[in-house]
Amino acid sequence: MKPILIHTHFHKRRTGVTRSIENVSPNFYDSYESYIYGNTVDGDKITTLGLASILFSSRKVIVHCHRNNEIIRMLIFRFFGAKFNLIATRHAETSPSKLTLELFKKVDNVITLTKSMSESLGIKNTIISHGVDIDLFIPKEGITLNTISQKNIILCVGRVRKSKGQVVLLDAAKVLKDNKDWALVVVGKVDKPIFLEELKVITNKHSIDNQVYFIDETSDIITYYQAAKIVISPSFSEGFSLVIAEAMSCGCSVIATKNVGIHSSLVSHNNNGYLFEAGNIAELENLILQLIKKEVPFLGDQAREEILRNWSAKKEANNLMELYK
Repeated sequence: MKPILIHTHFHKRRTGVTRSIENVSPNFYDSYESYIYGNTVDGDKITTLGLASILFSSRKVIVHCHRNNEIIRMLIFRFFGAKFNLIATRHAETSPSKLTLELFKKVDNVITLTKSMSESLGIKNTIISHGVDIDLFIPKEGITLNTISQKNIILCVGRVRKSKGQVVLLDAAKVLKDNKDWALVVVGKVDKPIFLEELKVITNKHSIDNQVYFIDETSDIITYYQAAKIVISPSFSEGFSLVIAEAMSCGCSVIATKNVGIHSSLVSHNNNGYLFEAGNIAELENLILQLIKKEVPFLGDQAREEILRNWSAKKEANNLMELYK
């Protein structure tokens, strides 16, 4: 009889954590009876009643949590005598709160995603980076977006907030004014409407209003990757930055900030993408212009190869299963 593996996901909306679970989950099916306990995530769901019957049985069970609220739920089951192995992944690069540290001390294994995240956590952990579903995030020719009139698309995906660097990107995007067949598409949930208005002021200042599009977060993000020629992550901070890995898997040329999240491990400057210093508008502007004018090569093929070799969800799953054992 296979051991049981349960990934938890309790969050009001879909995030990078959601996609990371969906990317890796299919790789467990041969070795585990695998379920999702929670909401807003695709997969074989298990109810609370079904979960309880498993946790209080004699079956071998591994529960893998991704947020504090999920760990707390599972610790309540343990309080009442449930027996299972409890794993937790730290997805944020910021210093953990006292609550987070206390919860992590109560689980059996803690996973971090990057070396810097591992070092800042302050307790024993294992580094296992996210992977991409390379059979789902694939390059596809001829994909267009009906709502975008320009032929060529630069894409930025992620929460619309100051830490994600959209101000830097929009100031650098002033080069679009002289390249009318290029558009910048920003896809993501807006944290504060007043910040979106700030961004629109910048587009107005540079006279690129009709070339910049703000799109709410979507479950159809793969289509956006496939339609884009360039994907940019101008973030000042990231937990991992799954966006750049997914974009590379879809064959996009990527530009990302140095030493943020996994960017500098994932992207080799001038070889499979481009890196710039966070906050450096002039450097980003120059890279965008060089790509538009084809003064530097598009590196989508090389980006895809990097993901196939080193960053697949299958590789992540194999590393996780070693830890589960």
